[in-house]
This record gives sequence, C-alpha cells and structure tokens, in this order.
Amino acid sequence: MLACMGYIVPELYGKWPGYLSPSQDLKFSDVPAGLAAISKVPTLGWVQILCFAGFIEGKDGLSWTNENPGDIGWKVITSSDPEMRQKKLAADLSNGRLAMVAIIGMFFQDGLTGSPWGDWDNYVDSPLRAFESELGVQPPVGFWDPLGLSADGDMATFRRRRVTEIKHGRICMLATMGYITPEITGKFPGYLSNSLDLKFQDVPNG
Repeated sequence: MLACMGYIVPELYGKWPGYLSPSQDLKFSDVPAGLAAISKVPTLGWVQILCFAGFIEGKDGLSWTNENPGDIGWKVITSSDPEMRQKKLAADLSNGRLAMVAIIGMFFQDGLTGSPWGDWDNYVDSPLRAFESELGVQPPVGFWDPLGLSADGDMATFRRRRVTEIKHGRICMLATMGYITPEITGKFPGYLSNSLDLKFQDVPNG
C-alpha cells in the first residue's frame, strides 16, 4: 500500500522542495516517478534504504510479541470495539492484497511504456502491434491478449485462433438461445420419441 502511494502521491501533489543530495546537486524534483527513479538515487541513498529495511525486518526493529500478526502497538486508526477492530483488520488484509496486485501492474506498465500511467501507444516495440488493425480491436483496451498467446506475432497462428473464436462464439450464441427460447416461447408440441412415449414438454430446460 505504501509503494502504491509512493507512485501516486508525487503525480498528484508534486515532490518535496529542496535537495535530495546537496553534494550531488540532486533535487527531489529531478527524481522521476516509478522505475526510472532507481537510476537517480545516489549510492549512499541506497545504503540508507537498505539499512532502514534491515532495521525494520531485523530482530531489533518493529516486531510484535502478541498473537496478533501485524500489531506493533500503533493504535492511531484502530478501535477498542472488538467488532469494529475485526472489520478494520479485514479491510487491512483486503486492501493489502489489492495493493500487491496494483503495484505489480504499475511496475509492468511502467516497464513497458516508461510511465506507471503510460499510454499503450508508447509501447511501440510490442509484437502485438501486428494485430492492432484486426477486426474486434476496440478501445480502450485495444488488442486484448492478457495471456500473451499472440506475443510471438505469428499471423498464421493468429488467423487459426480467430477462426476458432468465431466458430465457438457462434456455437455459444446458439446454446444461449437454446436456454432462453423454451422458457419464453414454450416447447415444441408432440413427441420427441414416440417409441419411448417422450414428449418435448417432458424434457427439462438446461
């Protein structure tokens, strides 16, 4: 959650005034947001970051001695009411899980486009560009291939998958109508099987 805020806050509210490193004439405003900041942080800055992380993770840093994971005694936004406290802990877990997914998404987009909010149009080296003009490509997602099945840019494979997609789509449309039509308009009269004395209306839907 803190990492996500580290991406978002500088974009919305700007950066600290003054110098990050006076000796290197490096201002906070000179450090870009996202992955590009890695190359701007001075060596001594990385040493400080690693020492702080080691302190937090180490036995002499922040820890808890009770049976409640994550409870380090900071009671600013907690509650003395057990029910409300349980609700806030559940929200903490849920938001933390969402933030883990979000920060990976920001890293991924930043790495591809050069910005955590980068436009897909900036990723000019993508092999998926070969399919941007194909039928079915629509904004805002463009050519949507979350599993990367077309990442190799092979046109023959893409054509085979597109034919399969159309065929399966048509079958699914017919299957959907097969569910809906008997419920709305009723079933055929008469027998489905005379020898078994089985009528159409005896066959359940679904």
